[in-house]
Amino acid sequence: MTPAVVEQLRAALGDRVDTDSASRQRARADKSGHAAPGTPLAVVHARSVADVQATLRIASATGTPVVTRGAGTGLAGAANAGAGEISLSLRDMDSLLEVRPADLLAVVEPGILNADLNTALAEHGLWWAPDPASRAISTVGGNIATGAGGLLCAKYGVVRDAVLGVDVVLADGRLLRLGHRTVKGVTGLDLTSLMIGSEGILGVIVGATLKLRRLMPGAVCAVAATFPDVRTAAEASAAITASGVQPAIMELMDAASLAAVHALLALDAPTPGAAQLTLQCDGPAAASEADAIAAILRQAGGTVAVTSDPDEGERLLAVRRAMHPAMETLGTTLIEDVSVPRSALPEMFDEIARIERERGIVIPTVAHAGDGNLHPNFVFDAEPDASGVVDVPDMIWEAADELFRAALRLGGTLTGEHGVGVLKRRWLADELGDDQWELQRRIARVFDPQGILNPGKVFAV
Repeated sequence: MTPAVVEQLRAALGDRVDTDSASRQRARADKSGHAAPGTPLAVVHARSVADVQATLRIASATGTPVVTRGAGTGLAGAANAGAGEISLSLRDMDSLLEVRPADLLAVVEPGILNADLNTALAEHGLWWAPDPASRAISTVGGNIATGAGGLLCAKYGVVRDAVLGVDVVLADGRLLRLGHRTVKGVTGLDLTSLMIGSEGILGVIVGATLKLRRLMPGAVCAVAATFPDVRTAAEASAAITASGVQPAIMELMDAASLAAVHALLALDAPTPGAAQLTLQCDGPAAASEADAIAAILRQAGGTVAVTSDPDEGERLLAVRRAMHPAMETLGTTLIEDVSVPRSALPEMFDEIARIERERGIVIPTVAHAGDGNLHPNFVFDAEPDASGVVDVPDMIWEAADELFRAALRLGGTLTGEHGVGVLKRRWLADELGDDQWELQRRIARVFDPQGILNPGKVFAV
């Protein structure tokens, strides 16, 4: 059947079907370091909705699995295609189709990069709020499929808060237009929200209607505070949340991550053991909010600096944004993602410290402290194979298991923005419970009865 499937794809799509060995190898892996076993049959570079529909009709007729892919920047293995599968790339579907400033909405294709979208929207005095760390290289479709977040979500929300509707091609090739262009809309079940964060197991997102914001003139103030230890910094971030002051950005870096970034950027070494909170306030009240935050941080024991200089503020944030390349200098890294209630951040950092002590490993951690989302980085020694894939040692997975269960005990969740993919599917039922886990599996089969969309992802069986 395999050669026949490729020939059918070629007959329908011509040069959009790529069987080059290097292309198929790239489609196996993402930024997580995980790779699917084997190589996909082909990579289909879709350029239109019709290309996606043709691919899925052939896949449905032949029972061939399809794995949808954007820019490959995921961290959970959710877009990796393996043996016997079609990798369906939407990266070439990258147009900004419509902008309606009066209605604060835009219509886009899924392959447009997050940063490119906002560059184009700025000409209209608009922006799309989701701000993942990968915004310069990740697609809007990928942001939607994973339910991405980012640095600005403390004030402006996550992808789920910024999508009005999606166009979706089902496994059999049918096109659905879900959602609406209105601010309000409650007709029927909210299938748009069901698609956001569904990781390609319900359908292929081929378009999106996005909720925009106006670019507002006004000051932007940045605040940086160092603390003697990460628990004190976490307590300070919880105090800011409890105060009711709403910074646009509130990022926490522990001592290991801060030291690694300073070394990468050739900055003076931080005080050993010191942690840092970096915050940004925007809008007309930015200056007064920054002053109020600075007072809270000083009372909590922080050494505080405040600036209204945009360039200096960007330099402060550049330290946080350099986290991922800094981790690469320490060794091989498993980048994880858990969320806890914001008041539980100090306890979660206690749990991370306990796991480090008991297992003799280093887990540099940063957090979107404004919403309780932590990114622990498990650092270990291992060499990637020729395709860049690394086998994560059992001892690292055992430590990760402890960390995930600690987050659940504190009332948290396994993933705030990376998704489940392959890497976290074994823990899914632990959070959802057996009944909800089974119900979600059944819902997936309503959309995809044959189970050909991203098989093996999210649900373990």
